[in-house]
This record gives sequence, C-alpha cells and structure tokens, in this order.
Amino acid sequence: MKKQTQAIHVPYKRRDAYDALSMPVYNAVAYEFDNAQVMSDAFCNRIDAPDYSRCENPTVSNFEERVKVLTGAKNVIALNSGMAAISNTMMALTAQGKNVVTSKHLFGNTFSLLMSTLRKFGVGCKLADLTDPESVEAAVNENTCCIFLEIITNPQMEVADLTKLAEIAHAHHIPLVADTTTIPFTMFSSHDLGVDIEVVSSTKYVSGGATSLGGLVIDYGTTPHFGEVMKNEMIFNLGAYMTPQVAFLQTMGLETLDARYRVQSSNALVLAQKLQTLPQIKRVNYVGLEDNPFHELAQRQFGATAGAMVCIDLESKDACFRMIDHLKLIHRATNLFDNRTLAIHPASTIFGLFPDKMKRAMDVNDTTIRLSIGLEDVDDLFEDIKQALEG
Repeated sequence: MKKQTQAIHVPYKRRDAYDALSMPVYNAVAYEFDNAQVMSDAFCNRIDAPDYSRCENPTVSNFEERVKVLTGAKNVIALNSGMAAISNTMMALTAQGKNVVTSKHLFGNTFSLLMSTLRKFGVGCKLADLTDPESVEAAVNENTCCIFLEIITNPQMEVADLTKLAEIAHAHHIPLVADTTTIPFTMFSSHDLGVDIEVVSSTKYVSGGATSLGGLVIDYGTTPHFGEVMKNEMIFNLGAYMTPQVAFLQTMGLETLDARYRVQSSNALVLAQKLQTLPQIKRVNYVGLEDNPFHELAQRQFGATAGAMVCIDLESKDACFRMIDHLKLIHRATNLFDNRTLAIHPASTIFGLFPDKMKRAMDVNDTTIRLSIGLEDVDDLFEDIKQALEG
C-alpha cells in the first residue's frame, strides 16, 4: 500500500471491544492480569501487553505502530515533545567522558541541551561543519558516541549530505542521528540515506494543525542495544512517555498528514517564488528554490518537496519588527507547520537569550524572519506580506 493508505489502515494489535474504527483514548493507568505469571510476563517484556500507562498504553502503542509501519523502523517510541525525543535519545547514547559531534546550526534549545545541559553530566559537544566531510572526520574521535544533525537547519536552512555523514559515522561504528522534523517521514526514507536513529517533533506536521505536543524516536535497529535502552531504561526512568489523549490526536493527524503536507509545501514554494519579486526582501531562503545552494542536494535526498519553512531577510531588525507588527492575516506566533501561517523573528525570540556573539557564530541574524507556511490561499498570504512590508 501507498503511505497515505497505510497511515489510515494499520490494524490494531487487538480487536477493540466495540469495534471502533478510530482507536479509543484509553485513559486507564493500570491494567488487570489473569494471574501472577501473566503479570510478570508483561512487566518483563515476555509478552506484548500494557502493564502501566507511564510505560505503555494501548492508544499510544497504536500510534507508535502506525509510525513503525510507515517508516519500516524496528522500534518507535512516542514521547511528550520533540525536545523529549532528542534528550531521551542523547541520554540513551551518551555517557560521562563521551562526546557528540554536531553543528553550530541547530534549534536553540537543542543547542543548549548539547552545549550546556549534557555538559553537567560530563558529556562533551564537538562542533563541525557538517557540509564538509573533512571537518566532520577531524571532529570524530574514540570518545564520540554519535553524529547529530537537523536535515534542514532552523532557521539557517542548511542541508548536509546524509550519505557522506553516514559513511563517516559507520566507519567509526557510531550512529548517525537526524532530526527530520522539517520533512515528513512519509515523503522520504532517512534510513535509506544511512540514518540510524530519527527524532521528530510530532507537534509539527503530524499533530494535525498544532493540536498537541509530541515527539518520536524512530529506531531502525542498526545501533546495538539502543532500542532496549530506550524501552527498558529511558521510558521507565525519565517519565516522558506520550499521553493517550495526545496519541489519539496525533493518530488523527497522521491520517491527514500527506494531504496537508502537499498543500503546505506547494504553498511554500509558490510563496517563496513570489516573495523574490518584492524589493524590500533582500533574500528568500528556501531550499525549494532552484537558485538555493542546497536545492539539488535537498531534492536528491528528500524528493521534489522542500518543506513548509521559508526564511526571508530584510534590511534590518527594525524592518523585521515593522513587518511583523503590520501583518493582518499571518499570525505572530512560534511553532512550525500549523494549519495557519506563522511569522517569528528568531534572533529576538527563540535565540533571544543567547549572547550576540554566539548568535553571530550560529548565523542567526537580526535581519531574518521565519515563516511557517499553512493551508491558506497563497495569494492571500502574499498580499498580507506585501502590505505589511509597505506599512
């Protein structure tokens, strides 16, 4: 079956008591067992049965199973945010004295996790130019536990060659971990490009219009013991498992993901092309544009679509603030891939607490506005930006 069909028709592990077509929300915390042996088997993973909803829940398991079928993964772990997916993955892979090789081009909180939070536990972070294999090779050493990247960086819009990074990682017997939030996993196979572990903020495309917070760890089974550590240690000890209410909403979102994404990514390309005609905009940064330096690589890796995040640069921070303040249709809000189009000034918000020197080093510019393109008519979006620039 095609992906869109699979997203809707993955069967339940067990037949629902009332044959509900949509998996019900199992708000139960605890579950009844027939006898002590069955209870022991459930708790010790000898049988596939929920034991306690902090660690396993039928509604969440159904959501995980759908993602597992869509990606071909060995294990899928659903957590309560994208940051939880990243932090749990890093906690499972790292240890005192180990280091992570990554880029300075990362989402603000991800950068803080790797550069600050994990350092408190003795985990190092080595920055490299992930678009330069020699830089990456030079950064990896005997204590490196993984290479980590975002497939399209936020907001720099950088794209690295996943196949080349995978070759380096695997030559050193370490996993390549990729945050693939910016392109849905239904549109391409990261595993075919060499990714071992995928982390996703399911808050974004998957949730179905910003209905809920969630995260996914997608494990392709190529990293020894990682899946067992996630299921038997991280889930139990860190307590970040997804709630059944969120899993229900995100399962519904998964069913319409393909249809929504195609509209959003098409809107983003058309809008990016239109924005290039406005003289107030100094640069339109979108990998779907043919003149973008990462266009060819992005198409080779992710297919014909390029996501729904577009960045524009104006002449100054003041110009950015004026445009944002004059928007009438587009919302002044953070998040990505809502049904509504959103605008934000990353340097003063997401990276607002970062020192100016660090922002410059990370290529987070005062002149940049990030747009998350929604489902509205693209002409209406263009006219709103046009009038805001003239206001």
